[in-house]
Amino acid sequence: MRTTKLGGLEVPSIGLGCMGMSTAYGTKDDPESTRAIHRALDLGVTLLDTADVYGNGHGERLIGEALKDRRRDAIIATKVGNLGRAAKPRTVDGSPEHITAGCDASLERLGVETIDLYYLHRVDPDVPIEDSVGAMSRLVEAGKVRHIGLSEAGSDTLRRAAKVHPIAALQSEWSLWSRDVESAIVDTCRELGIGFVAYAPLGRGFLTGTIPDVDTLIPEDRRRDHPRFDPDNIAQNLPLIDALRSVAERHGATPAQVAIAWVLSRGEDVATIPGAKKVKWVEENANAADLELTDSDFADLGQAFAPGAAAGTRYPEKQMAKLGI
Repeated sequence: MRTTKLGGLEVPSIGLGCMGMSTAYGTKDDPESTRAIHRALDLGVTLLDTADVYGNGHGERLIGEALKDRRRDAIIATKVGNLGRAAKPRTVDGSPEHITAGCDASLERLGVETIDLYYLHRVDPDVPIEDSVGAMSRLVEAGKVRHIGLSEAGSDTLRRAAKVHPIAALQSEWSLWSRDVESAIVDTCRELGIGFVAYAPLGRGFLTGTIPDVDTLIPEDRRRDHPRFDPDNIAQNLPLIDALRSVAERHGATPAQVAIAWVLSRGEDVATIPGAKKVKWVEENANAADLELTDSDFADLGQAFAPGAAAGTRYPEKQMAKLGI
């Protein structure tokens, strides 16, 4: 597995997004998720990404149990500050008090002494970013955190944050059908020496070509609330998969592998964390590291997936309001 530098932290270019093991997409299966984590480590997919809000702590406890005998094999990334959609009246909390207490709770659930990469999950518009990052920097000083990052932050926020403490990574959505960050944010990261961790490189599963309509998803699946999975929008988005399939056939690969390889091609400072909770998906995603796309591939994908090509926003309206602050 090739590697990527996130500030001073070296990580595999392909990590493992663990959100779906606890929430949002289908039902939980802890034994299978644990096998997926162990297989990921065996393949060099050692960056495990979770958050305290995933399953109300379930995600961190799951990883903690899975790593009881393999802590040295893993790079643990978790997040704080997102209270979840059901929280009222606030859905984000970037206060120093919340960050400090959240870190201690995450350490306990994970069963570790240090978190390798600790993100502010969403920027709190009511708390100066200097205060939030200041609290995170004190966690570094205390030895509880090695590196800090932000998620879905805007360019101005990144610049202000970097003046307080080095920011190792920005984690934001980036995929063939979510290219918002290309307008300015990626350039800001490179200007400041901040690595980029792309989440949802598979478009929440849509870019795998296995979701022909919303009825494919179980009633509890959160994607049913996402505009791009609205029946009308999903019908408009389906033709995008044809370009992925065409490129995949040229290489004897899968659409998912092409989608991941495209994200990795964006730069040596880019890592990605496709979500997977089954061994077979972990293996499929990891093999994307060996896929080299051609100029012809890039041209075909670029034509099909021009910025703004996808029908529907990537989150519901209220969640969109929390992005890019």
